[in-house]
Amino acid sequence: MRYRVLGGTGIEVSHHCLGAMMFGSVANNDHEEGVRIIHRALDAGINFVDTADMYSAGDSEQIVGKALKGRRDDVVLATKVHFPLGEGRNRSGNSRRYVTRAVEDSLRRLDTDWIDLYQVHRPDYTTDVEETLSVLTDLVRQGKIRAFGCSTFPAEEIVEAYHVSLNRGLMRFRSEQPPYSLLARGIERSVLPTAHRLGMGVLVWSPLASGFLSGRHRRGASAEAFRATLTPDRFDESLARNAAKFDAVEEFAKLADEIGVSLPALAIAFTTTHPAVTSAIIGPRTMEQLESLLEGASLVLTDDVLDRIDEIVPPGTDTYDVSGGWKPASLLEVHQRRRPLDRR
Repeated sequence: MRYRVLGGTGIEVSHHCLGAMMFGSVANNDHEEGVRIIHRALDAGINFVDTADMYSAGDSEQIVGKALKGRRDDVVLATKVHFPLGEGRNRSGNSRRYVTRAVEDSLRRLDTDWIDLYQVHRPDYTTDVEETLSVLTDLVRQGKIRAFGCSTFPAEEIVEAYHVSLNRGLMRFRSEQPPYSLLARGIERSVLPTAHRLGMGVLVWSPLASGFLSGRHRRGASAEAFRATLTPDRFDESLARNAAKFDAVEEFAKLADEIGVSLPALAIAFTTTHPAVTSAIIGPRTMEQLESLLEGASLVLTDDVLDRIDEIVPPGTDTYDVSGGWKPASLLEVHQRRRPLDRR
C-alpha cells in the first residue's frame, strides 16, 4: 500500500480509502461482517476510512465506530454532513445550527472524540459559505475535528470558499471529494486543476462508476448485481444514453486483458495517476469484493496504457451524468435561468 499527504494537512493517508457507504441497512446490514471487512482493509495497509451520517441513516457510522475500537489512533477517519436524516425543518444543510448538531451525532455514532476529516457533502445555496466555514473553523478549534473539506463542489464554489476563508480569516477546505473514473473524466477540466492549484487533497468517489467497471456488466451479458437492482436504468442496454458506457467498457476490458490485470484494478489505478488525486475510495459490500480490489493496490500504469485510455474516453469527457441526483441552483431555480418577462 502506498501513502500520500492529504493536501497541506501533513496527514498521511493510503492511496486506497475504504468507503463505508455499503455498510448498513441499504446494502449489507450484517454489522459483524462490516467490522470484519474494515479490519481486513486495515490489516492490508489502508489507514483511511470514509463514511457519512446519511449512509443507511447512521448505520454506517455505527459499524465503522465498532470496527475502530482499539485501533482509532491508527486510522484517518472521515465523515460528512449535509443530507437530512429525518423529516422536519432545519434538519439538513450546511448552516451553523445544523452542522453543530450533526457533528455531535456523528461523534456519538462513531464512538470517538474527534473526526480527522469532516466534509460538507454538497453545496447549500440557502447558507452563506462564510457561515459554513465559520462553524467548521470553530469545530477545529474545539478539537472535535482536525480538518474539513467539501464533496462534489463545482470549481467555482471551491474558489469562492477559498477566497472567503482568506478574506474572513477562517480556516479553509483542505480536500474535495468528487466523482472520477474511466467513464467520468469531466472533473479534469476544472475541479482537479483548481484543487491542485489551491493545494487541496482529493479523494475520489465511484472509481468503478457505480459498479459499471466491476467487470460484471458487459454488452449482452450483464450479470445480476446489487447496484443494478438499485438503479436499473443505469445498466439498461436498450437506453441510448447508456450506449457510450457499454462501448467504452468493452474497450477497457480488452485493454485490461492485454496488460494482464482485472478491469477494476485498471479503473482504480487510473484515478490515482492524476497528480491532483490523493486517494481513491473503494466501496466493497462483501469480503470477496474487498479482496479483489486489494489485488490491484500496487498496480502502476505506464504512459502507453494511459495513452490508450485517453483514446477510449478522451480527457475531460463524461460518458454519463455523474451529478448523483444533485443539481446546482442555477439549473433548478427558474428565476436563475430566465429573465422576468417584462425584461426580456
